[in-house]
Amino acid sequence: MTEFVVGIGTALWLGILTSISPCPLATNIAAISYIGRKVGSGRQVFLTGLLYTIGRTLAYLALAVVLVASVLSVPQISLYLQKYMHLVLGPLLIVVGMFLLGLIQLNAGGSGMGEGLQKRVDAMGVWGSLLLGIVFALTFCPTSAALFFGSLVPLSLKANSSVTLPAVYGVGTALPVIVFAVLLATSAQSVGKAYNILAKIEWWARTMTGWIFVVVGIFFSLKYVFQVL
Repeated sequence: MTEFVVGIGTALWLGILTSISPCPLATNIAAISYIGRKVGSGRQVFLTGLLYTIGRTLAYLALAVVLVASVLSVPQISLYLQKYMHLVLGPLLIVVGMFLLGLIQLNAGGSGMGEGLQKRVDAMGVWGSLLLGIVFALTFCPTSAALFFGSLVPLSLKANSSVTLPAVYGVGTALPVIVFAVLLATSAQSVGKAYNILAKIEWWARTMTGWIFVVVGIFFSLKYVFQVL
């Protein structure tokens, strides 16, 4: 029970860290601002942020459920993972930690809107934010991909949780977006201040998480892979 509670807390933190990472954070603000400027009231701007958040959450949840449930539904794979997952986690955590620390870098293009998507979003009005949330969630930046595929999915597999942990992760990605939707609904100037604050927090949070991943990964590797502890 304690291990599962820790898993829930970890999934929530991974979701928050995903959402405040530079690429997803900039994408989130741009998407909400784009649709928010087309509606007339603060209430509608908040609704835009809420629908965008729901879209992102549903996309992450659906993808994680499909991946985790598909793997766990095959008895041979499920048994193999239960037996050997602890051997994989150590090296995987080290790689993800190095990625978060910037020791491993990948270049990726921007996740802007294509002309076709932009027209469709415009035609849908406020509801276009739901579509944008789904599309931008599935357009992974390197950091969000590392956290989702390299951390959340293995964590869900280890905990045998195809719904709960992915859902908590989705909620984590939603929290900062809701905050920015509220700020946009009240004052655009507040968004700039909040962005600068979150940029500083994100660096410390990502660095701390990266070192924790590396240390835990080394511990797991020494204990389970090399069996020296």
